[in-house]
Amino acid sequence: MRDYPLLIEFVPGTRISREPEVVSKLPIVQNGPPGTSVVFGDGAEVALPTDQIVFAEDGGGAAHVGFGGMSFEGMEGGQLVFFRVRDLQPEELLSPQRGRRMTLMSLAEYVRSHVGS
Repeated sequence: MRDYPLLIEFVPGTRISREPEVVSKLPIVQNGPPGTSVVFGDGAEVALPTDQIVFAEDGGGAAHVGFGGMSFEGMEGGQLVFFRVRDLQPEELLSPQRGRRMTLMSLAEYVRSHVGS
């Protein structure tokens, strides 16, 4: 596997889900790309900032997602916190409502909320 600026390896049993590309007869401006998410074995789904993904695969039994333009900021309330530091696509292709912050549950928090209940 190559080196990526930010590579997240999800727990075993996860897979990547992508919404299909919508082709419209009318021009759509600043709608952003189709959504990408990671689906856990129990069906829980976590949305990811598709426009920042530079690598995504789940062939080895676990999802691996590489992001560009994102930085890991640390832990906050049991969640991993990341910030968008640079857009990878031109402004006109991105949604004005795109998030600047991404949070992901830590494995311990995921186990507590999804397995331990």
